[in-house]
Amino acid sequence: MTDAAGEEANERVREQIGAIYRSDSRRVLATLIRLLGDFDRAEEATHDAFTAALDTWPVDGVPENPRAWLVSTGRFKAIDRLRRGARFDAALASLAEQLEGSVAPTIAVEDEGVDDDRLRLIFTCCHPALSADARIALTLREVCGLATEQIARAFLTSAPTLAQRVVRAKGKIREARIPYQVPSLTELPDRLDAVLHVIYLVFNEGYSASGGESLTRPDLSAEAIRLGRLLTELLPEPEAIGLLALMLLHDARRAARTSRDGEIVLLDAQDRTLWNREQIDEGLELIERALSLRRFGPYTLQAAIAAVHAEAHESSATDWRQIAGLYDVLMRVDPSPVVELNRAAAVAMRDGPEAGLTLIDAIFARGELAEYHFAYSARADLCRRLGRTTEAVAAYERAAALTNQAPERRFIERRLAELRAAPS
Repeated sequence: MTDAAGEEANERVREQIGAIYRSDSRRVLATLIRLLGDFDRAEEATHDAFTAALDTWPVDGVPENPRAWLVSTGRFKAIDRLRRGARFDAALASLAEQLEGSVAPTIAVEDEGVDDDRLRLIFTCCHPALSADARIALTLREVCGLATEQIARAFLTSAPTLAQRVVRAKGKIREARIPYQVPSLTELPDRLDAVLHVIYLVFNEGYSASGGESLTRPDLSAEAIRLGRLLTELLPEPEAIGLLALMLLHDARRAARTSRDGEIVLLDAQDRTLWNREQIDEGLELIERALSLRRFGPYTLQAAIAAVHAEAHESSATDWRQIAGLYDVLMRVDPSPVVELNRAAAVAMRDGPEAGLTLIDAIFARGELAEYHFAYSARADLCRRLGRTTEAVAAYERAAALTNQAPERRFIERRLAELRAAPS
């Protein structure tokens, strides 16, 4: 083989390794975490395994089962690291012996085992003993493989702060001896709620960013949907299916939610031909499946509301009676001031702005949502529709002061300019 042909063959192998890294590195990591019992050690082992693949596969060829080779190599590399460190720490020698005598990794990398490992990893990263911020950071870092800098940018924090959050979370898992396992059937409902909540928060940050120059962060929405798909495949519980449906139905509208210059376009003014029909069809199919299981909860109900919007070919065809009714059910299943606010907006569309405003003012009267800019925006819009301009201006001004997102602030400022320019 000529040098040129050999280099071309090597490049093809390197490209294949890159593709395997993108598709399987998180699976390899999940299994190595189980085998080695430590996040950091497993990350080093994963890196060492892929480095070894770059060195040996161009010479020896790609193994028949690349994932099994990577897990096995990573495990042995970790043991070698421990043996080298044993000169300085006797405990490492004992750990190396323990790992060497553990279950052979060839047994652990069958597809079903890998799926179990990925599910274990999700539940470990979302353990209720960790803070909400730590769960999000650890899940995006370990399950999704996002870089620390990416996560920090998405959640408007510094990379060192985010890195410390991940380090503390891993330390908590070690110190509290949080088991790397799928919860038992009796524990599953509560533990599943924690996992779904993390995925939901990640999606929300992608769907409506908490700050910055863009309304959305599509990369985060995509990661949440990817997590939702994985969880639904591994654990097809009704609420997991409902959450995936909810995310798909909301994300389907993304292209229509902003103008070409990045300005907000409200739901009733969106060009519905831009909605992603493939995602909508999948979301509608999933919501029917979730509802048929008759053990649904708040995510499925929210998805059902999104489905009513998705099925309306134009804004005027929206069935607000059905949406308000679904919010009535949601209030019974998962009551909260934000759900109550959304119900008030639906009631305003069904019964008129006065009815909705009465409900919103009742929320404010209880001292709730006082720092929630969407509540002031909703009140401002209803006052605007009722011709109560002074109140609308005051509510919009308060909403503008509370928002950290540039597109929302610009939208509110346009509304204020229109109100101030209108004849009294």
